Amino acid sequence: MREPFKKTEIKVAVLGGGTGSFMMLSALKKYTSQIAAIVNMVDDGGSTGVLRDELGVLPSGDVRQCLVALSDTEKIRDLFSYRFDEGTFGGHSFGNILITALEKVTGSFSEAIETASEILNINGAVLPGTLDDVRLKMEWAEHSHILNGERVIDEDNFKFNPKEANISLIPEPKVNPRVIDAIFQADVVVIAPGDLYTSIGPLLVIPGVGEALQKTKAVCIYAANLVTKNGQTDGFSVEDHAEEIERFAGVKFLDYVLYNTEKPSEYQQKRYQEEKSFLVEVDGRSTDYALIEGNFLGQVADKNKADILPVTRSLIRHDIDNIASKIIEVYNSHILNK
Repeated sequence: MREPFKKTEIKVAVLGGGTGSFMMLSALKKYTSQIAAIVNMVDDGGSTGVLRDELGVLPSGDVRQCLVALSDTEKIRDLFSYRFDEGTFGGHSFGNILITALEKVTGSFSEAIETASEILNINGAVLPGTLDDVRLKMEWAEHSHILNGERVIDEDNFKFNPKEANISLIPEPKVNPRVIDAIFQADVVVIAPGDLYTSIGPLLVIPGVGEALQKTKAVCIYAANLVTKNGQTDGFSVEDHAEEIERFAGVKFLDYVLYNTEKPSEYQQKRYQEEKSFLVEVDGRSTDYALIEGNFLGQVADKNKADILPVTRSLIRHDIDNIASKIIEVYNSHILNK
């Protein structure tokens, strides 16, 4: 069994899922090989959702992306990322199918990840937030309104204020103990950018995670989302995003929040408008954490034509190399000023 960290180098734990974690891990591995990717386990859309529903396995998609991000073996990375565009496997990635097969052969999702880690020759460790089979639930008790499932929540245009909603995992899960170990061992904990209610929140509401984040000696940094999500976080400021993150965790734990101040090009603005997204800005309220600005706008991504199964993904991207560099800079400055 791989340990989350060795005893040398800066130790980083990255919490999240999906593209945000993939990009963050890809950039941070240039600074250290001691990375623990802590992944949410609620994905039930796209290829992952089909495999979960048809084969009764745990969600592999976000785990696969993190494994690929931490691998330096280019051909195997490409193989795990390859997505079939036709036939029976149309819309499925090879990596999802392989991890599913490994889980079936070994009878253990943890062993499946271990074997996939060996195949990809990754540096670091990929840790599911929980090993229980859970589904995401979002509830507005006052309005007797409930949304069930990550895909449903991801695609919904919220009728009520999301800040008044409770998100939970059904059934209530047990935290993966290796996740708690990784948080306590880390020098830096990074909350990766991603959807508040379907990517970040589902990790932070797992019992024990918030308490670990509050007690760890690690520097806790949130790389704030670039833009709002249409129908869900319209009008949210940087501080609103951070406030929701700490609400999910049930504790105040953030030390720093990195946010973008770079202005988009005309092309970027056009693409943002197509997604009905707007740049997230600070509102100037007093906070317990330090706000760190930077130029973090990246290029707009292209849609994967083979991604034909129902799934929603923003094509707006961070300049993740600038963010990773800033994270290391903030950590070093924090240590010097202690």
